[in-house]
Amino acid sequence: MKRCKFAALLFGMVLALALTGCVAPNIKLFSDAKDPLAERVLSGKSEPKILVVPITGVISDTPERDFLRDRPSMLQEVVSHLDKARKDGKVAALVLVINSPGGSAGASDILYNEIMSFKQKTDAKVVAVMMDVATSGGFYVSLAADYILAHPNTVTGSVGVILLRPDLTGLMDKLGVEVTAQTSGRNKDMGSPFRPASDEEFAIFQGVADSIAGRFLGLVAEHRKPDAASMELISTARIFTAPLALEHRLIDGIGYMEKALETARSLAGLPDDAKVIAYRRSDFPDDNIYNMTTMQARPGKPLVDLGLPAYWSRLAPGYYYLWLPGVE
Repeated sequence: MKRCKFAALLFGMVLALALTGCVAPNIKLFSDAKDPLAERVLSGKSEPKILVVPITGVISDTPERDFLRDRPSMLQEVVSHLDKARKDGKVAALVLVINSPGGSAGASDILYNEIMSFKQKTDAKVVAVMMDVATSGGFYVSLAADYILAHPNTVTGSVGVILLRPDLTGLMDKLGVEVTAQTSGRNKDMGSPFRPASDEEFAIFQGVADSIAGRFLGLVAEHRKPDAASMELISTARIFTAPLALEHRLIDGIGYMEKALETARSLAGLPDDAKVIAYRRSDFPDDNIYNMTTMQARPGKPLVDLGLPAYWSRLAPGYYYLWLPGVE
């Protein structure tokens, strides 16, 4: 309650000052996407460099907007890292630190393609290191790496597609409300939350899901080359622990961040004291390789808290490379 009162008071003061001309209306109290990325050296002294790139949270192309500032979407932020690294001829390797349950099929595929394009244009080596969760779209992105490393307790896999489609028919019945749609074709309003899907529509939805999943499975076969038995198991979209993922060729090894950096140095032919860098929009005291943020966190809680996991309110209907239990 005190935090809400303080936030309301702070907002009122800023608004009053802006209206009286005492401060500029575009006052900014916290860092945001408009602040440029700046290089920070985490360790090492020798050139060339290893860039640590965080891929954390649900993969999306939708910016996050909250009180007093915007945050870039994950897709925008990672591509900004790649663009900056591409202009620096000294970046010889990337370490992608992945802690993601996945996200939209489109954003996951774009991110994979951007990393592949970065490799082709720079000849840089890429190592993916999986943290707690690297499932579905999180695993999809890792396929662009030259070497995939998982922590001993990583959960990965979930190679497949899920269609999120709300169904409000039960609620509409309780409220006694009906929605009528006039369409130019019988499938124009397919997916409407106000009526059940027909058998024909269900088959269409399934066909689209199978097609999108087919691309995912095709990339797994191309990059990871599992045998037929493993591929059959992977195609069930189940999750895997790190040892099982290694057994079925989804990953190349099990270890920690130091092993990921060691592998990056080895693949790129770099010295042991090669610089390890990160791009930040804020300064952090005692910064290190386990810092997965580029900006200082906004203090406090949202003004309105519905008690839902943070990302659930932003999951629009659509097809996702996503492991739902991993969404926070």
